[in-house]
Amino acid sequence: MASEERNTTAQPEEQELSAQEYNELVAVRRQKLKELQEAGKDPFQQTKYPQSDFAAEVKANFVDVPEGEHGQDVCMAGRMMSKRVMGKASFADLRDRTGDIQMYIRRDDVGTEEYQAFKKFDIGDIVGVKGFVFRTKMGEISVHVKEIVLLSKSLLPLPEKFHGLKDTETRYRQRYVDLIVNPDVKETFVKRSAILRELRSYLDGKGFLEVETPILTPFEIGAAARPFITHHNTLDMDMVLRIETELYLKRLIVGGMERVYEVGRIFRNEGMDPKHNPEFTTIELYQAYTDYHGMMDLVEDMMKTVAMKVCGTLQVSYQGKEIDLSHWERMTMVEAVKKYSGVDFDEVESDAQAVALAKEHHVELPEIPTKGAILAEFFDAFVEDNLIQPTFIYDYPVEVSPLAKRKPNDPMFTERFEYFINATEFGNAFSELNDPIDQKGRFERQVAERKQLEPASKAQVDYDYVMALEYGLPPTGGLGFGVDRLVMLLTDSASIRDVLLFPTMKPLEKAEAPKKEEKAEVSPAETETAAPVVSEMPLISSAPIDFSKVEIEPLFKDEVDFETFSKSDFRAVKVKECTAVPKSKKLLKFVLDDGTGTDRVILSGIHDTYEPEELVGKTLIAITNLPARKMMGIDSCGMIISAVHHEAGVEKLHCLMVDPHIPAGAKLY
Repeated sequence: MASEERNTTAQPEEQELSAQEYNELVAVRRQKLKELQEAGKDPFQQTKYPQSDFAAEVKANFVDVPEGEHGQDVCMAGRMMSKRVMGKASFADLRDRTGDIQMYIRRDDVGTEEYQAFKKFDIGDIVGVKGFVFRTKMGEISVHVKEIVLLSKSLLPLPEKFHGLKDTETRYRQRYVDLIVNPDVKETFVKRSAILRELRSYLDGKGFLEVETPILTPFEIGAAARPFITHHNTLDMDMVLRIETELYLKRLIVGGMERVYEVGRIFRNEGMDPKHNPEFTTIELYQAYTDYHGMMDLVEDMMKTVAMKVCGTLQVSYQGKEIDLSHWERMTMVEAVKKYSGVDFDEVESDAQAVALAKEHHVELPEIPTKGAILAEFFDAFVEDNLIQPTFIYDYPVEVSPLAKRKPNDPMFTERFEYFINATEFGNAFSELNDPIDQKGRFERQVAERKQLEPASKAQVDYDYVMALEYGLPPTGGLGFGVDRLVMLLTDSASIRDVLLFPTMKPLEKAEAPKKEEKAEVSPAETETAAPVVSEMPLISSAPIDFSKVEIEPLFKDEVDFETFSKSDFRAVKVKECTAVPKSKKLLKFVLDDGTGTDRVILSGIHDTYEPEELVGKTLIAITNLPARKMMGIDSCGMIISAVHHEAGVEKLHCLMVDPHIPAGAKLY
């Protein structure tokens, strides 16, 4: 028995399948279901099963049982992940929420009829088993089955090689399958739950009260983040999904709830990349009678406490880097910019001087180029990428901190900090502005500037919040931080999508109908419930174009001689990575394989048209011999080629994509 238990052949459904083979497997499974239903054994009529034992506990309890002795009687349930039929006895693996355990099923123990039924079970079926624990001759703790019941039929075969697929899009879209076949994925979300539990425990222990505030808000505030807009039918009014929880929470501080926090779902109608998802989770907290230095101390203590509880150490490995959470550096923004760029903004006396420095150092000018705003741009260009170990950056310019209290001794700056780990901002905190007159003025300027840049903006001043401040907000420290990024750090996850069970995805268009000769023969009764054909779907698709409305830019009349044209080196390039450039609304950063063996970085302002994940793996065309130019502090070495046209006055852009069989570095003639 034991000598044969692992010496078996993979089931047909575990191999690479064509669409026709896949459909044939589906048809077979549906036929099995039909036969069960006709025999009065419909598994979908099962309503419960007395599951009382679990794989991990069963194995742990049996470790010290002497060899040759049987263990406890068990009643278990879970998904059958493998099956090895060998005549009168078979082996299978059962997976429940705690792990896997081997089952030994023998005809003489379960009965001939029940054993024949088991032989027709498929990998992926949900089963219930009763039996006793024993150890095989090979030493594996197993369940000797006395009864096995089919509790639910799996009508689609599991992908045996699901883990490690290059197209991770499929894993995100079908997280339910990802969780079935990749137990390590589930561990990430178990850890996420533990992180949230420890965060709540820490704040509760500090006297904070968890509260809930509205997700639907009556209007768009003046902040730069773009909201999702919806409509309330009963009230006949447009509403927006919140972009923060701050203003409601501070209303509660006014009301005397001196320490509050909310674990809040936030919605921002903006781009997506490995660090951003349109809906995400934050924790915002507010404490009366403290300031931003008090918040710094809280952050450091909270991060150390949670990391130690969840990971058991303060030395955390993240994407090949060792992060030491036991030590936190503290620098002002001016000090950090001076350290990494050499420019001392304490010596800058005017906006004009700051503009000149920005041009000299190839720093992108903000939309309203003041000294403070330019300081923030220098920080983005020179500092952030260097902040690998935990670092507090504090004293931010007032221009980029509309809700923070000004520094009493230097009103050009505010009592605000952000903290960074692995060149990523993790949280934002203030000494909260509690002067209603100052706050009203800042709100009104913010909204005016927003409407100047976007005349169609519906942003408004939250005058009710200003009224709340007029009743008196005590000196207050406030903090907001992203839960998802913290989970990424403590689970060593490269993308925010790896720590969201159901990340936002671009919908796929329906697959083209398969050709008749590729279809498996399915009986008419099965047609209504036939499974979709699995096929590779393009990530990027275009809506049909009405070419009668397309406007083409006039062709150039000036001719270019062949020698001049041939000096432009057009090459096919493979997109290895594509990410949004922080603090830029338009730029995408491409890491490209250009055939030389050395990665090429090119920045392109096409984020209005494409999300980064859409372009990874694509074959594009680029000019590779342009001189490098700095954009947002990054050297861009070339140009991605796009095709541009206009429809009804609106510019439409399409990246030039070519057949993926064209190798990286292939030259265009």
